[in-house]
Amino acid sequence: MTTAPIAARRTSIRTHHGDSFADPYEWLREKDSPEVIAHLEAENAYTDAETAHLEELRETLFGEIKSRVQETDLSVPSRRGQWWYYGRSEEGAQYGIQCRAAAEPGDWTPPTLEPGVPVPGEEILLDGNVEAERHEFFSLGSFDVSDDATKLLWAPDYEGDELYTIKVRDLVTGEALADEIPNTGGGFFTPDGTAIVYTTRDEAWRPDTLWLHRLGTPVAEDVRLFHEPDERFWLGAGVTRSRRYLVIGVGSSITSEEYLVDLQGDITAEPQLVWPRTEGVEYSVEHAIVDGEDRLYILHNQDALDFELVSVSASAPQGARHVVMPHEAGRRILDVDCFRDYAVVGFRREGLERIGLLDYRTDAVEELRFDEPLFAAWPAGNPEWHAPFLRLTYTSFVTPSTVYDLDLASRELVLRKRQPVLGGYDPAEYDQERRWATAPDGTRVPISLVWKKSFGEPGAEVRPVHLYGYGSYEHSIDPGFSVARLSELDRGVVFAVAHVRGGGELGRNWYEDGKLQNKRNTFTDFVACAEHLIATGVTSAERMVAEGGSAGGLLMGAVANLAPSTFAGILASVPFVDALTSILDPSLPLTVIEWDEWGDPLHDPEVYAYMKTYTPYENVQEGVTYPRILAMTSLNDTRVLYVEPAKWVAALRHVGAQDVLLKCEMAAGHGGVSGRYNAWRERSFELAWMLDALGLA
Repeated sequence: MTTAPIAARRTSIRTHHGDSFADPYEWLREKDSPEVIAHLEAENAYTDAETAHLEELRETLFGEIKSRVQETDLSVPSRRGQWWYYGRSEEGAQYGIQCRAAAEPGDWTPPTLEPGVPVPGEEILLDGNVEAERHEFFSLGSFDVSDDATKLLWAPDYEGDELYTIKVRDLVTGEALADEIPNTGGGFFTPDGTAIVYTTRDEAWRPDTLWLHRLGTPVAEDVRLFHEPDERFWLGAGVTRSRRYLVIGVGSSITSEEYLVDLQGDITAEPQLVWPRTEGVEYSVEHAIVDGEDRLYILHNQDALDFELVSVSASAPQGARHVVMPHEAGRRILDVDCFRDYAVVGFRREGLERIGLLDYRTDAVEELRFDEPLFAAWPAGNPEWHAPFLRLTYTSFVTPSTVYDLDLASRELVLRKRQPVLGGYDPAEYDQERRWATAPDGTRVPISLVWKKSFGEPGAEVRPVHLYGYGSYEHSIDPGFSVARLSELDRGVVFAVAHVRGGGELGRNWYEDGKLQNKRNTFTDFVACAEHLIATGVTSAERMVAEGGSAGGLLMGAVANLAPSTFAGILASVPFVDALTSILDPSLPLTVIEWDEWGDPLHDPEVYAYMKTYTPYENVQEGVTYPRILAMTSLNDTRVLYVEPAKWVAALRHVGAQDVLLKCEMAAGHGGVSGRYNAWRERSFELAWMLDALGLA
């Protein structure tokens, strides 16, 4: 029997607002220390030993995932200019291949591509497998083709730290250009194709500066277009679909500000402010031409909790506002995307994201209708300013990802492709529904369930349940299909999502009720959902596992302390479990930006005291019987540092917690390992551990 690694206890005192916390494991933060690396490697060896009995199951699960995937496949081509662009995968290859083929003039029906059949006239733009050679990790941050289709920009990351090196290739000659820009946040071509706009990060990993690089000139001569000095704000940029304006956006989680540069003039000209920054007001800008006039469509939340859509003159954006979609409580307007003759509006109502077509002249919004009770649909793959079709992606918990083209003339949805699921998958054999739990304060919390019908309705008898949660940043966990999840459903597991407060499922107020000084609602909502599933006979505490990642990993750590006897196992991926230590240190990546989400414990003693009541690491308790816990992390993660789960696991072991494991990828970032086969193996590892906790191994 192997022995769990025991981290040395070397007390470091952290004092704020008259309160001192003795932290015995802060020394694990020294990433370059051989002792720290040795400890992480020992954790990995222990995890390998403790899960060795699951090796056969892991291989079975990996085989199941692999057998359901059409490994040699192609995406539906999207037309841009005179080319059809698409991606394809090949059996045995970890990464995708980006390609294009010439389009016939006036032809907007995408060519039907058959897996394994050569595409006539295909040009390979970028083969991720070639780019990833000799690297343990590979991620593509930017991919852009110039408007004249003669140049390619791409930006790889080989470490997992989300710093990208921009590279350029001449697509006519096939030669790589000398222009290479390291340590960026990614970039894109200007519409004329003569320059690149890109961002760089500050020492806290915050994108803070926007640059212009003219092709063929030294990087040292690049022009700074914009700099955001406020440490609470990110910076980003893009070009409107009309190709008329460069949009420069800065924002925190509660405040934003945007600037425009007219690309018919000098791109280095002083950016035009759209609306001045107002604390607590968020807005975004799109450009349209209505009756010959340049208009800006602005989505904002000034005196409009669930947002309002207005239009203003592009020449006088701070002038008169025309209300296009007034604020309506319970209808959270998410985004607007302007095309030449209409706009697409995304909005959320009754917990589901919906799509509407906006008529510029009447302001009427036509909602697209779908049949399933739970679904997700969004526009994707629409690079052109004007096209006769609108490309949509649709999915649900039981319907594989589906690509439609909406014929804008007839309003007919034309099926272009449904994700193939090999092995005889039949959606009719599975079902999905929404149920509701009641939180301690009386709030009704939605739970989505999906299961295989042959095992009976949830609640007919006690079943194993996999309960997932997130609950931060207004991020919604929408219905979505998963090939890997079928391996659970086919073994009788009910998969459930607890749509807890802090997410955005039920509008902005749902988010507000789960952040800052309301953060504990996120945790108690999740426990209430678990208890509801037990009380209604769906499952029992011995047959339920919980999962969450990143901020959802904080949720996992919190519920482990709040309700340890409610779960048989808890899977926490890249978990934000030492939140107070991180949020107190403004020198750490992204800390200051996070104050709008969690509060500022560095300067506010009430926030400090409140966070200390829930941050998982500091609330690990002696005398508690913790469930089985698996923490997954990555050494090069810049969003949630590896040290957080490493300290958490050490603290759990110190108080006597059994079956606590840490798995640290030594060459990966926040998203885990790179490459689809590697990702399938990692998910198989997690699934095997959860099935074992559920008694199904």
